[in-house]
Amino acid sequence: MLPRKRVREGGVVVEVDSDATTTNTNSAAASFPKKARIGSFAACSGAGAADSPVNVSGQGFSSGGGGDNSLGNSVGGMALGNSHPAEIDEDLHSRQLAVYGRETMRRLFASSVLVSGMQGLGVEIAKNLILAGVKSVTLHDEENVELWDLSSNFVFSENDVGKNRAEASVSKLQELNNAVVVLSLTSKLTKEQLSNFQAVVFTEISLEKAIEFNDYCHSHQPPIAFIKSEVRGLFGSLFCDFGPEFTVVDVDGEDPHTGIIASISNDNPALVSCVDDERLEFQDGDLVVFSEVHGMKELNDGKPRKIKNARAYSFTLEEDTTNYGRYEKGGIVTQVKQPKVLNFKPFREALSDPGDFLLSDFSKFDRPPLLHLAFQALDKFVSEIGRFPVAGSEDDAQKLISIASNINGSLGDGRLEDVNPKLLQQFAFGARAVLNPMAAMFGGIVGQEVVKACSGKFHPLFQFFYFDSVESLPTEPLDANDLKPLNSRYDAQISVFGQKLQKKLEDAEVFVVGSGALGCEFLKNLALMGVSCGQGKLTITDDDVIEKSNLSRQFLFRDWNIGQAKSTVAASAAASINPRLNIDALQNRVGPETENVFHDTFWENLSVVINALDNVNARLYVDQRCLYFQKSLLESGTLGAKCNTQMVIPHLTENYGASRDPPEKQAPMCTVHSFPHNIDHCLTWARSEFEGLLEKTPAEVNAYLSNPNEYTNAMRNAGDAQARDNLERVLECLDKEKCETFEDCITWARLKFEDYFANRVKQLIYTFPEDAATSTGAPFWSAPKRFPHPLQFSSSDLGHLLFLMAASILRAETFGIPIPDWVKHPKKLAEAVDRVIVPDFQPKKDAKIVTDEKATSLSSASIDDAAVINDLIVKLEGCRTKLQPEFRMKPVQFEKDDDTNYHMDLIAGLANMRARNYSIPEVDKLKAKFIAGRIIPAIATSTAMATGLVCLELYKALDGGHKVEDYRNTFANLALPLFSMAEPVPPKVIKHQDMSWTVWDRWILKDNPTLRELLEWLKAKGLNAYSISCGSCLLYNSMFPRHRERMDKKMVDLAREVAKVEIPSYRRHLDVVVACEDDEDNDIDIPQISIYFR
Repeated sequence: MLPRKRVREGGVVVEVDSDATTTNTNSAAASFPKKARIGSFAACSGAGAADSPVNVSGQGFSSGGGGDNSLGNSVGGMALGNSHPAEIDEDLHSRQLAVYGRETMRRLFASSVLVSGMQGLGVEIAKNLILAGVKSVTLHDEENVELWDLSSNFVFSENDVGKNRAEASVSKLQELNNAVVVLSLTSKLTKEQLSNFQAVVFTEISLEKAIEFNDYCHSHQPPIAFIKSEVRGLFGSLFCDFGPEFTVVDVDGEDPHTGIIASISNDNPALVSCVDDERLEFQDGDLVVFSEVHGMKELNDGKPRKIKNARAYSFTLEEDTTNYGRYEKGGIVTQVKQPKVLNFKPFREALSDPGDFLLSDFSKFDRPPLLHLAFQALDKFVSEIGRFPVAGSEDDAQKLISIASNINGSLGDGRLEDVNPKLLQQFAFGARAVLNPMAAMFGGIVGQEVVKACSGKFHPLFQFFYFDSVESLPTEPLDANDLKPLNSRYDAQISVFGQKLQKKLEDAEVFVVGSGALGCEFLKNLALMGVSCGQGKLTITDDDVIEKSNLSRQFLFRDWNIGQAKSTVAASAAASINPRLNIDALQNRVGPETENVFHDTFWENLSVVINALDNVNARLYVDQRCLYFQKSLLESGTLGAKCNTQMVIPHLTENYGASRDPPEKQAPMCTVHSFPHNIDHCLTWARSEFEGLLEKTPAEVNAYLSNPNEYTNAMRNAGDAQARDNLERVLECLDKEKCETFEDCITWARLKFEDYFANRVKQLIYTFPEDAATSTGAPFWSAPKRFPHPLQFSSSDLGHLLFLMAASILRAETFGIPIPDWVKHPKKLAEAVDRVIVPDFQPKKDAKIVTDEKATSLSSASIDDAAVINDLIVKLEGCRTKLQPEFRMKPVQFEKDDDTNYHMDLIAGLANMRARNYSIPEVDKLKAKFIAGRIIPAIATSTAMATGLVCLELYKALDGGHKVEDYRNTFANLALPLFSMAEPVPPKVIKHQDMSWTVWDRWILKDNPTLRELLEWLKAKGLNAYSISCGSCLLYNSMFPRHRERMDKKMVDLAREVAKVEIPSYRRHLDVVVACEDDEDNDIDIPQISIYFR
């Protein structure tokens, strides 16, 4: 059990059970007392009661079997907390659950972690682990806060200077998640204390001490995961050791791949072909299992089989099927994910024999061995001299280079040919500094490694990773005096980049678009870097409000902020990190409709734009604005453990919109409505039915009742199948299906069950029997189609009853009918349902069922639509006269993140009953929520890494003068782990005569020219304009003689008169698109032309 909070005279007391974390101290007591007052002991303390109560009652979690796998209480031989199962707060952790799954989360909740060293890197790691929801995080540091630390630690303020770093960090970190016990340890650490933790992380430790602690962890039973990481200026290192035999349960976190079988040959080896619905993702050597195979039933034994020759739609099975039954139809093939055992070397051994380094940048393939040497040399420098090298000190740099050369000389055959003195000098100059972007990046990576160590989820980093971003340094040489401290909170950053770049950061005009997970991280980073903390200003905008599910990764928000505007709360939190931050928080969506807010002058004055968005359309709009105003755009995004960054730099790189991902494949409408073959199809249908029944139809009813004449006239004028359907639904709601009592709602729900899961299926198999054939003679019910079976309702089936309960409650909501308590009692609900009379079903001989995969509507037009519409309107008028004048329905808008509103209960019920019809595996409500709610998987670690990488690029963008080869775009997958960094792609160059231009160029013509002057201006460039347009309107075309009459008109007047353009008062120009050709009649694609008239 975790500690329980209770009140006792004199303060809050934490009661610690015998299996809770114990931490040795310098005092006589070697462990926590059974009852220890929070904040009352010097060497080890928790969050102060007044600042942040530890509300963790009942938060013990089991790591037992079930869920992802059955590993019991250990993963890879590492002990997990022996605690009792408790409910996971799915509202809070829904996005994280989408990445990890329940079992991984339970293992995390049972894990205690030590983070030693509370400078910038330590606090970033601790933040990510607390947000993830581990059992406890113990912060260890023996040193006190210095002003220097404020460059990278977001929990420190100037008031904390002189306090112990760990103690100063506890209360603010505790606020992130009250379900996690956050403790501090301020005494010297002994190796025996490490046995209290599943994982230990060291960010400031000597090699000698690291070897001692790692030896203990490696040989401990069960092993303790050991992680050593450092950031030194623009250089970082990471080492992982999870023990002699560590089992990775899930190497990549991806769902097992599946395929729908089309045929299997009786051969040795057998050829398996799958339908071309979706490409297979199998690889040679994968293990797969078969199910639902008709004919060749020998394959349905559940035995994993190895495949080879994997292709897009087929593979070979390493098995002789010659004597098996002949394949008839059906079958699903599913990948079997195999656990993987890793044999980690201890640090002592790995230091001299590091093996393969994890590469991040292939242009620096020779860098990791050099940095491996550099970090060893730095450790020796500090141990000999007792301090870090001084920034700008040539003597210190030479000393470090000499040490590195000596170590290299002792390596024998493994020595490096060149120790790269220039790089080592850069390393020495920044060695004392912990930079915020580096801490954020490594904090994300290390945080993820701790999660892997505690859960076995995802492949660990094996075993060394080195990284540098020396390209972030200013292009001009730095003078030693420029690196000297100014006794400011930015001194660490100044020691790397100098005072000139610091001034540029402080005076920058920055626009951050979005204040969600990425936005919160960016604001923290920018505040610590001092961006817009001088003469500059930071503008942030977001039109969203804070929800509970945001709190697991949008770390600037607290539970008391729920319902408040994201941008306002985030701006206030960022200003508390650095009071000098000049920030303006707006709640406007960025788009064409807000160009009066984000007007030309606003864009023209910006230094840089940082996107923190979650949708492509908004990104494309901001990209176009940055392209137009020639502003740098720093772009990033995350998806679960994956993240990417893209730098859009004027004239150097292509823009964001230059390359796009292909659109996601949508299932055909007929598949979703009549022929589903996976749970996604069932959930898509369920979401559609939910919105139709509970939101769209009640809204249509209200539209009709609010203005009957206008509504019915609009339906008559439309006169199509859609109008007919709308009227039929409104009439049903107000006539046959109108509910006045809760019993009416139960009747409606019971009849809906019969319609959806019995009658429609009976009609479908009546129209298309199991032996039906297509026009070509092929079986109609061939893969991927699945032959359905109608459901027989039973009030003793809990799934049936839950569907009815949710449906009747939500139906009652739309009619404003009170909901009785007895509906939530299965026995009483069953009695009420059994009283409903269900009419017998008679299939229709002429029923039309859409089978065309290209069809976009299930409604078919009819020649008598107009007559039917008139008849429906007459009936509607009759119903309306019977209603109270004030009667209105209450549309229900789908809200996925409220588990008490029955929305997901109904959608899961609809989808699972439909899945039963088609023998598709059902899903629980959480999985249904991910798919139907279109939840984007998200975790704090990948978000932190992405923002750290972007801020390393921000140094370059604001410094100016960097070449395209200095910038980096990154794709990373922390699950594998994979880091892929590359130069951005330059923009396409168009050449004409002695001119050249790219998408970044915009030609400007001033002094309010006429059409003739524009044409002559282009002619002087060797370009013959034959068409000029403004917006969607043609202002000039050389083919139209009458257009020549416009020659002497001002372009702005033509735009107003012909294109009817309304030019706002704040705009001084208009844009025209000109089609040109050269003298040889070749089309030339020229830039957009801006014509200034004011």
